[in-house]
Amino acid sequence: MATLLEVRDLKKYFKTNGGMLHAVDGINFSLEEGKTLGVVGESGCGKSTLGRTILHLLDPTDGRIFFDGKDITNPGRSEMHRLREEMQIIFQDPYSSLDPRKSVSEAIMEPLKIQGRLSKDAMIAETRMLMDTVGLATRFENTYPHELDGGRRQRIGIARALSLTPKFIVCDEPVSALDVSIQAQIINLMLDLQEERGLAYMFVTHDLSIVKYISDDIMVMYLGQMVEKASADELFRDTRHPYTKALLSAIPVPDIHNKTKRILLHGEITSPINPEPGCRFMARCRYAAEECSQMQTLEECSPGHFVACCRYKEIE
Repeated sequence: MATLLEVRDLKKYFKTNGGMLHAVDGINFSLEEGKTLGVVGESGCGKSTLGRTILHLLDPTDGRIFFDGKDITNPGRSEMHRLREEMQIIFQDPYSSLDPRKSVSEAIMEPLKIQGRLSKDAMIAETRMLMDTVGLATRFENTYPHELDGGRRQRIGIARALSLTPKFIVCDEPVSALDVSIQAQIINLMLDLQEERGLAYMFVTHDLSIVKYISDDIMVMYLGQMVEKASADELFRDTRHPYTKALLSAIPVPDIHNKTKRILLHGEITSPINPEPGCRFMARCRYAAEECSQMQTLEECSPGHFVACCRYKEIE
C-alpha cells in the first residue's frame, strides 16, 4: 500500500518559566493507507500532542510532515481548509467535545455546513446516513448530548469525523471514558469503518490490550521521544526496550494460575524541560549504565523493529 502520512524529526516545544518543555522531540514514522498506528505511553509522554501537531491544531516547532505525498508542514489557508477535510480527530471526552446547544443532527451537520457544497436537503440526507452508519437511530436526531450516554455521544463524534470523508483520523483515546462493554462496541465499529472506507488511524491510548487488538504497528513513547516501534505481534512477542517491558508487565491477565511478574519502576522521572542528552528513561531503568548518558538513536534490531536503547542486547 502507498504511504499516506510521513513524519520526519517532528518537534513541538512549549515555552515555560523554567525553559522549553520538549513535549514532542524528534519523532519519525510513516503510516500506510488503511492501516492503524497505535501510540502508547504513560500520561504526559506527548501522545496527544503528537496527534494534534500532525493535524495542525498545534503548530510544529521543527520537523516535516508529509501527507499524501505533499509537504504540509507549513500549509497556507486554502491548503489547510482542504486538509481539514482529509484529516480529522475523535476526541477523548465525548461530552466536552460536543456543543451542548446543538442537537445530534446539528452537531453532525456542522462540518457539512462549513464545507458548503451540499443543499439543505442533501445535508439532512447525509446526516441521517452518517447516523445510520455509526449506529445512531433517527429518533435521536433532535436529542441533545446531555440526554445521551457516553457510547452514543462518542458515536456522534465518530459521525462528525466521518462527515467530510477523510483519509486519516487521529483517535485520541476515544474509548477511555467509556464502560468496558461500550468500548468493545466502539472499537468494532471503528474497525468496520476502516475496512469499508480504507481509513488510516493513529490510535492514541494507554490501554495496551486495546492497542494490540486494533493496531498494525505500535509506537511506544516516553517523555516526548519514541523508544520502540514494531508490528503489534512483534512488539508483544519480542519486547526489547526496558520501558516497554514494564508497560506490558502491567497488563492484567485473567488467569490466577498464570500470573505475570510486574516490573516496578523506581526513581525520579526526568524533567521534560530542557532535558540533558541521553536516555530519558535512564533514571528509572535498572539496566542503566554510563553509555546511556550519551545520545540514544533508534536502531533496527530486526526487520521493522526499532528500539532506542544501547543495551537492548543485554536485557533479558
